[in-house]
Amino acid sequence: MTAKLFVLAGPTAVGKGTVAAAMREQHPEIFLSVSATTRRPRPGEVDGVHYHFVSADEFDRMVAEGQMLEWAVVHGVNRYGTPRGPVEAALAAGRPALLEIDLQGARQVRESMPEAVFVFLKPPSWEELVRRLVGRGTEDEEERERRLTTAREELAAEAEFDVTIVNREVHAAVEDLVALMVDHH
Repeated sequence: MTAKLFVLAGPTAVGKGTVAAAMREQHPEIFLSVSATTRRPRPGEVDGVHYHFVSADEFDRMVAEGQMLEWAVVHGVNRYGTPRGPVEAALAAGRPALLEIDLQGARQVRESMPEAVFVFLKPPSWEELVRRLVGRGTEDEEERERRLTTAREELAAEAEFDVTIVNREVHAAVEDLVALMVDHH
């Protein structure tokens, strides 16, 4: 029996990346999808580990050949996407696979792989999400308002998902997710 694909999404600042990174460390048996991107590597980033760094032409080719499960332009500049091949190979080998992406990406995956299990990562409360969003103190008032508006819209999408996990504490959220993935296996 083929393993299942799990898609983890949620509002901005909910901690998706942190949960995915902890999952990678604690559960190497689970395949964690690595996104392709046209942006330049940042210091310390390793090709194939953090991202697959590709040229714009290569990215175009992958999209044209239907090799992307989902892709998007981020901040109007760089493109990010999920290569289909490695995900399908992991599933065929019987490894449950996890995609940690944004809401737009999750909606695209629902179109291309509706049999996936869609998991919504939710903050313990709206106040806590605001605290995480605003906590860095790096944005001005206008930017903050924009992010809060986005977060409100993203939270409203919870109904589109199959399962909700509340991210009170990273380790607990990882264990909830692993339990869910093993259960569906």
